[in-house]
Amino acid sequence: MNKIKDILPGFIVCLAIGLIAQQIAKFFPSIGAALFAIGIGMLAGNTFLNKDIFNVGTKFSESRLLEYSIVLTGLTLQLTDIMGIGIQGVAFIALQMILTIAMCYFIGRRLKFTKKFSLLMCAGNAVCGSSAIGTVSPIVEADSKDKGISITIVNVTGTILMVVLPILTSLLYHHETLQTSAMIGGTLQSIGQVIASASLVNQEVVEFATIFKIVRIIFVVVVALTYAKMNLDENQPLFAKKEGVAAKVKAKVPWFVIGFFIFSIINSTGILPAIISTSAKMVSSQFEIIALAAIGMRVKFADLIKEGPKAMLYGCLTGTSQIIFAFILIALLF
Repeated sequence: MNKIKDILPGFIVCLAIGLIAQQIAKFFPSIGAALFAIGIGMLAGNTFLNKDIFNVGTKFSESRLLEYSIVLTGLTLQLTDIMGIGIQGVAFIALQMILTIAMCYFIGRRLKFTKKFSLLMCAGNAVCGSSAIGTVSPIVEADSKDKGISITIVNVTGTILMVVLPILTSLLYHHETLQTSAMIGGTLQSIGQVIASASLVNQEVVEFATIFKIVRIIFVVVVALTYAKMNLDENQPLFAKKEGVAAKVKAKVPWFVIGFFIFSIINSTGILPAIISTSAKMVSSQFEIIALAAIGMRVKFADLIKEGPKAMLYGCLTGTSQIIFAFILIALLF
C-alpha cells in the first residue's frame, strides 16, 4: 500500500501531461502527442514539478509502463511481422553493436577514462541504456559513481538523438519504414527513447523499431558473458589472461521481451478476436504517452551541467559514431 502511495503522485502527473499532450496534438496532428508529452514533461520536470515526491512515480511510469506497452504490442504483431527484419536485420544489429562497443571503448580510453567506466558506456550505448549498465556493473565491479555518471550521460545522449534521428531519417530515407526503423531501433540507447523517437514518425516505424531494439536487448546476455572474460587491470590488455576466480555472470533476457514473443505467437495463431488486438493497441498507445511524459520529467538540465564537458563530449562522440556506423550498414545490408 505504501508503494502505491509513493507511485501515485508521479504517475498522476505523467498521466495528466499525457492527456494534455494528446489534446494539444489534435490541433497539430503533423507533430503528434509524443513530442508534446516529452516537451511538457521536460519543462515541468525542470521547473514547478521538480520535486522529489514525483520521482518514484515517474520512474515507474518510464520503466514499467513501457514494459507493459511492449508486451501488449506483441498482441498487435504476428511472427511474420517480426521476421520482417530478416537475417539482414539481425546482422545489422550484431555489427552495429560490435562497432559501437569498439569505438566507444576507444573514445573512452583516448579521453583518459578508466576501463570500467568505458565498458559501462559501451554497454549502455550498444545495448539498452540504464538496464544494460545495471547488468554489467557487478561484472566489471564498477563503483556507484561510475555507474551513476554513465547512466546520466547515456540517457542524455539518447534524449538528444531521440529528437535528431526522426529529422535525419526524413532527410536520408524519406521515412522509409525499414531503413528508418533500423536507424532508430539500432542506435538509440533505451527502449523508451526508441519508442519516443519512432512515435515522431509513424506507428509502423514504432513497431519495427521496437523489433530492432528487442533484438539488441536479447544480445545483452552475449555482452555480459564477453565482459566476464575481460581483464580490468588498467595496466593490462583488455583480453589478457586474468588471474583469480572468474566473475559470476547474472544476465538474462528481460521478462517483457519474452512476454512480447509469447503474445506474438498467440496472435499468430489467429484464435484471438480482432477486438483483443485493437484493445491492446489502444492501451499500449496510452501507456506509451504516459511513459514519454515520464521520460521528459526525468531529464534534468542540472545533470547535463554537473557532468562536465569531457563526459558530455564522450557521449556526443559515441552517439555520432553510432549514426555513422548505422548509415553505412543500412546502405550495405538493406
